[in-house]
Amino acid sequence: MSFVAPIQDMRFVMRELADLEGVLALPGLEEVTEDIVDAVLEENARFVQDVLAPLNRKADESPAQWEDGRVTTSPGFREAFSTFAQGGWQGLPHPTELGGQGFPKLVSAAVGENMNAANLAFSLCPLLTDGVIEALSTVGSREQQQRFIPPMLEGRWTGTMNLTEPQAGSDLALISTRAVPQEDGSYRISGQKIFITYGEHDMAENIVHLVLARTPNAPEGVKGISLFIVPKFVVDENGVLGPRNDVWCASLEHKLGIHGSPTAVLLYGSGKGEVGEGAVGCLVGEENRGLEYMFIMMNAARYAVGVQGVAIAERALQQAESYARERIQGRALEGADGPVSIAHHPDVQRMLLTMRGLTEGARALAAIAAAARDRALWHPDEAQRVRDKALYEYLVPVVKGFSTEMSVEVASLGLQVHGGMGYIEETGAAQYYRDARILPIYEGTTAIQANDFIGRKVLRDGGAVVAALAAQMRETISGLQQAPAGDAHADGMALIGRQLAMAVDAFEQASRYVLDNARERISAVFLGSVPYLQLAGVVLSGWQLARAAQASLAYLSGGGADAFHRRKLGTAVFYAAHVLPRAQALAASIIEGNVAQSYARDVVLPQ
Repeated sequence: MSFVAPIQDMRFVMRELADLEGVLALPGLEEVTEDIVDAVLEENARFVQDVLAPLNRKADESPAQWEDGRVTTSPGFREAFSTFAQGGWQGLPHPTELGGQGFPKLVSAAVGENMNAANLAFSLCPLLTDGVIEALSTVGSREQQQRFIPPMLEGRWTGTMNLTEPQAGSDLALISTRAVPQEDGSYRISGQKIFITYGEHDMAENIVHLVLARTPNAPEGVKGISLFIVPKFVVDENGVLGPRNDVWCASLEHKLGIHGSPTAVLLYGSGKGEVGEGAVGCLVGEENRGLEYMFIMMNAARYAVGVQGVAIAERALQQAESYARERIQGRALEGADGPVSIAHHPDVQRMLLTMRGLTEGARALAAIAAAARDRALWHPDEAQRVRDKALYEYLVPVVKGFSTEMSVEVASLGLQVHGGMGYIEETGAAQYYRDARILPIYEGTTAIQANDFIGRKVLRDGGAVVAALAAQMRETISGLQQAPAGDAHADGMALIGRQLAMAVDAFEQASRYVLDNARERISAVFLGSVPYLQLAGVVLSGWQLARAAQASLAYLSGGGADAFHRRKLGTAVFYAAHVLPRAQALAASIIEGNVAQSYARDVVLPQ
């Protein structure tokens, strides 16, 4: 089926939940009006629907090809990337002083979601390029910014992130790639990097690799890692491309999904280029601060991968809903003259509403995080910037971890809605499941996000952000309890209020356990780190859907009668009844960690 960008829901989330009006009023964003935002969303919808979406299935069936170090991307990708570049999409979220368009993250996140939903494999290239631009615009020298950023903004060059090595996956202290300083101030890089997304391709003139490596006298461990720019083609001081650098694509990985995205094994310093042995690179910032710098790119990518989770869930949802309305099978439980579409069957409705609730709740949560990021950058009050920075940093691992795990669940439910036909590749539903499965692994597994969530976000401030969020959620609960008793939707709103109250109780109880036990029972706490992250995602998404229900009820009570607001209200009620109760079970699994941990090691590591 064809993809339709969900811009009506995006507009609703931006305006009713994420305070688009307030974001656009921030200093530096005054020229971006709501009309301009609408125009961007409409144009983006046309681009992704007409250009990217038709290539999605084709790329799955015709992956990128490697031959003698060169990579040919899937049919149509080069032309699509040219259209992408000409449309100025790469520069949308980046500063105007560097040549970008300076749109708020709240808008660029929606645009990114549409691109990823239309074609996840294609969109990984711009995603990584965004991260390189953000890293260099933050810690690169002025000369590096002027030399490397404009061509990436223009779509002439792309960017990659080079961390992983065969022996160094999540433990980057084991990185062994070497960077030897030269008399002219450059460095010669040698080593092997794996899992490099779009590490080699034919869509752009040049590729800007950001590479983690060690200098000769660097300290051991993560304190001795530096960051280097290593372009595919050497770039002179005027930005002119020179000889082929000593960066060689040794092979492409054969993957479960995202077949259109070339995942490269890169060899640095194998003598394959035109510059002698050793890839020519330049140091970013100071030596031995590379991991700190790379985290700028990693955090940007983590949020973006969370948005990818929302995107693939939306694509799977649209496919499943369309199939359920067209597939005639069985008779309605209430009785019918003949067979009905499977959308009439209660369990299919349960699956579709679970898919919709998880997708729309995660989308709203990502938008709330994006708006916090915008306020952290542009709000005139410093104290407010500090609060929003803390909120954004708290939400990033939730957006990444919860949204990507959610996408696998939603894609799996999409297969189930199709029945046996879902397991057949021709229907297309299986691709979404295969594509989604990498997302909880990309840019740090869910456990890495959860450990960061507890260690750096919850414990660091003593649970201050948790307490602030709980207080806001209780305000929403209070508002839900004040809904008019005679309203046609009173029972639904009361249900949302009850379930959200119990979910917030569970959230607070689990948070207290984490705060009280992290020092003396650290293994028990971290045994529940992923459940705790999922608990936060379930509850915070449910909160946003509750707010959406309030806004929709206000619209309907005011005389509005469109299907969108009725559907939004119904989705919120279903989520409260069928998904929010997960909070109590997740909290119980966390709080019982003391006893469970005493057995876990013996079971997994028997004597």
